[in-house]
Amino acid sequence: MRLRDQTIGALNLFRAEPGALDPADLRVGQALADVATIGLLHERNVRRRETVAEQLQAALNSRVIIEQAKGKLAERLSIDMDRAFTMLRDYARSSNQRLTNVARDFVNGASADFPPPAR
Repeated sequence: MRLRDQTIGALNLFRAEPGALDPADLRVGQALADVATIGLLHERNVRRRETVAEQLQAALNSRVIIEQAKGKLAERLSIDMDRAFTMLRDYARSSNQRLTNVARDFVNGASADFPPPAR
């Protein structure tokens, strides 16, 4: 079972009696292999698309919470958004946490002890 240069599997055909398959049986076997190949490749592509869509959605969700935290921190400390992001990132690094988790905790009201901005 292959498509162009990609081999994805094999199809075995068995008979009740020993001997070679006749040409009609070989054509049916090849047709079955072709249909199975198309089905497997289609399913693989669908699964890849779903995985990419999930990864993109997770990235978007992370970005949203980080942007919310940046806005909240910028407003609270009267700093610009770039400085707020730097503070969030530095805090996440120094506390060995994921940036998304720090941002989520800050947005949800958990007391994150962000140091005052350097002047």
